[in-house]
Amino acid sequence: MPVGFREGLLKDAARTDWDGNRPRPLSYASWYPAAESAREAALVADSPTASWFTIGPAARDAPLDANRTHYPIVMLSHGTGGAAMNLEWLARDLAQRGFIAVAANHHGNTATGRYCAEGFLCWWERARDLTVLLDLLAAQGEFAGRIDMDRIFVAGYSLGGCTAAALIGAITATSRFLRSPANPNPDRGPREFPDLADHLPKLLGDSAVFRASWARMRDSYRDPRFKAALLLAPGRSITGFDEASLAAIATPSRIVVGAADFVAPAALWLQERLPGCTLDRLAAEAGHYVFLPEATEAGRRTEPACCVDAPGVDRRAIHAHVTALAADLFGANR
Repeated sequence: MPVGFREGLLKDAARTDWDGNRPRPLSYASWYPAAESAREAALVADSPTASWFTIGPAARDAPLDANRTHYPIVMLSHGTGGAAMNLEWLARDLAQRGFIAVAANHHGNTATGRYCAEGFLCWWERARDLTVLLDLLAAQGEFAGRIDMDRIFVAGYSLGGCTAAALIGAITATSRFLRSPANPNPDRGPREFPDLADHLPKLLGDSAVFRASWARMRDSYRDPRFKAALLLAPGRSITGFDEASLAAIATPSRIVVGAADFVAPAALWLQERLPGCTLDRLAAEAGHYVFLPEATEAGRRTEPACCVDAPGVDRRAIHAHVTALAADLFGANR
């Protein structure tokens, strides 16, 4: 079955961009079962990091296969500072298995646009991105009327794993970048934005858009349409979740994390508090970035931290293992 590929830009009229001037952009990439006549070709990603990773071929803008009337859908959320194309290995496999897979580029927190401290600090807006994007795709465009609204799933990597958890009911109690009794030693920022916490006081003082979002930190972003969640190396922001909200989650979920991943302790913490959650540990040498696409030679030279795995780690084999786990989770819950 050929895989189709389509990119798009929609708008969330209920929220503004971080500058407060325009509707919040919802940029996305999608992979899906294409018509049998479609011809796959090489894709070129529009991102400063695109040359670091390999991208599988797909049939750009091909029509959705007409052999079925409705398709299950998986919404995908990238890691902090990443991009929708970072999950193309999972999305493409899901499309080959008969799913529509849609990955968002989260405004202010994506390599496809300008990094904004607001996008890194107010990460809960990502969950709303996927809910609104799902609403819009179900109502307009190529997928309108073709999505099986009873078979909707979510998967996310790193901060995207936190996003997925929020969509099934996890509620943030505190930010890991803000000092509080529950967080006496706050982080300064991720590797993509190392001085992130330093921006917080000024944003609270100067930006009405930021203050409004910051006030929504403890809101629930649960979307009951999501029937299962796959959390790939969920980021350390999960330790800011309210434990009572985790205990109340009934949606099936699965955490996959490498034994050598720096977020592994946080992933274990989450799994112990999340009812019905399965934890899959990868090889002892597997680190955090094995969930990114296979690296190119340019990537290995330019950014070895993300592109060079420990000896004995086969990123392609790990991806094949994870896609099988995803198919099992989403297949069992569809």
